Amino acid sequence: QVQLVESGGGLVQAGGSLRLSCAASQRTFNYAMGWVRQAPGKEREFVAASSWSGGSTAYADSVKGRFTISRDNAKNTVYLQMNSLKPADPAVYSCAADLHLSQSVRPAPGQYAYWGQGTQVPVSS
Repeated sequence: QVQLVESGGGLVQAGGSLRLSCAASQRTFNYAMGWVRQAPGKEREFVAASSWSGGSTAYADSVKGRFTISRDNAKNTVYLQMNSLKPADPAVYSCAADLHLSQSVRPAPGQYAYWGQGTQVPVSS
């Protein structure tokens, strides 16, 4: 069972940038990975996903062009680079993983078997 630990969250000004990291407890080369966020009073929302190789990625329309998911399987780490942060982006951002060897991504929260605890990203206007 893979364990995931997020880091990099913190207060950032609107328009600013932040990079989140997700460290896995074991090799990630056979896991599809993703980022999901949940704001207070709202349902979990898919943010970004990567196939096991990083060759395929997907993004929610709300973050497309501003966020980038990447991964370094040699370091068992997945990243989420967030640029041009907006007042609508504050949430707890969680990393997720699912054993999945095809080049397709997992674009829905319900498709992931393993989850991190999440890291808070507040955005000041």
